[in-house]
Amino acid sequence: MNVQEIIPQRYPFQLIDRLLEVEPGKQAIAQKLITIHEWYFAGQATANPVVPRPILIESLAQTGVAAILSLPAYQDRNVFFGGIRSAEFMSDFYPGDDLTLHVALTKMKRNMGVGTGQIVRNHETICQAELIFAIS
Repeated sequence: MNVQEIIPQRYPFQLIDRLLEVEPGKQAIAQKLITIHEWYFAGQATANPVVPRPILIESLAQTGVAAILSLPAYQDRNVFFGGIRSAEFMSDFYPGDDLTLHVALTKMKRNMGVGTGQIVRNHETICQAELIFAIS
């Protein structure tokens, strides 16, 4: 599924490569292949570049936004990442990682939403977070 058809982000701010599954208003699953050519590696002076954790949280947020914007009632609206209730990282992320991002919306009320997200690498959950969304 084409990401640009659902969410408004474009390069370099679009942080997911493709949507694997979208259940409007309920959940979305996305894929991200981390390459050495990502813009956020440009300033790292290390032999082992690490993906900044805020980038990963924003990737989860974009996945959740896809689930919200795929609802007909919200298609012409703006959805903003409203915050993080909690986040836990079990490992770092590196070039070559093939990530699956899953966000399930747990609560939706008019202009607010809450979702839980996981990032999985090689069948292992390495990040989980609870996210807040604001809808204008």
